[in-house]
Amino acid sequence: MPSPLIRALAARSGLPFVDESSIEAFLATAANEPPHTILFFTGDPAERTESHDVAVVLPELLAAFPGRLRAAVVMRQAEEALKARFHVQVVPSLVVTRGAIPLGVMPKIRDWCDYVATIERCLTPGAPPLAPRPQAGVRITRTKSNGALA
Repeated sequence: MPSPLIRALAARSGLPFVDESSIEAFLATAANEPPHTILFFTGDPAERTESHDVAVVLPELLAAFPGRLRAAVVMRQAEEALKARFHVQVVPSLVVTRGAIPLGVMPKIRDWCDYVATIERCLTPGAPPLAPRPQAGVRITRTKSNGALA
């Protein structure tokens, strides 16, 4: 459950809450809606105090790009299931998408100019999707006693 502040800001800005079962419907673009969205991964505001700061900034970002973006808050119980899909490694994060395609991730609180530059880049026609994250792994190499790779 989001904090009272996040619920109040979402209600005031008309932001829906999405989870695994409703994310596809939100990302699908209706004829009168912009294709770009911002998804707000809040994390636990009790542990991540920046969540409230980002919650205050999000409506301002929507106002700075009128009619160009829609936004939703990802329900906390759905965040773990959706993080990898949207390239989220740190919460809070804002994710800019074109439909279901993630274009940019803005973790934690940032300078206003960073938000604006990232969103402008993502709204550019033909903006590339985020590259898939490489799989985590360990590479083990052996060396000979003289230091050469075996």
